[in-house]
Amino acid sequence: MSRRFLVAKCSDIPQGQGRSFEVNDRIVAIFHVGDQFYAIDDACPHMGASLSVGELDGCVVTCPLHAWRFDVSNGTWCDNPRVSTDSFPLTVEGAELFIDMDE
Repeated sequence: MSRRFLVAKCSDIPQGQGRSFEVNDRIVAIFHVGDQFYAIDDACPHMGASLSVGELDGCVVTCPLHAWRFDVSNGTWCDNPRVSTDSFPLTVEGAELFIDMDE
């Protein structure tokens, strides 16, 4: 069953950057790209590095450890679309960000 969690205020995540937040015992990276926000698992599936601190270029974040690149809009690894990290539905309501996540 899915549940909605309040994660942050939109102003907590500067344009063109990511931040990590604990949500339901998971660490989630939220990225602010243009006027959109995206949420993926913060841990790179390769070696577990934090994706939220990686360099963001448009919708692509580069893992700071081994330069794996992920599309933040869906979690797909840019070099092999068969590999991905979890992505989460994110809703903006007013100035707040909510994630829907399985309990």
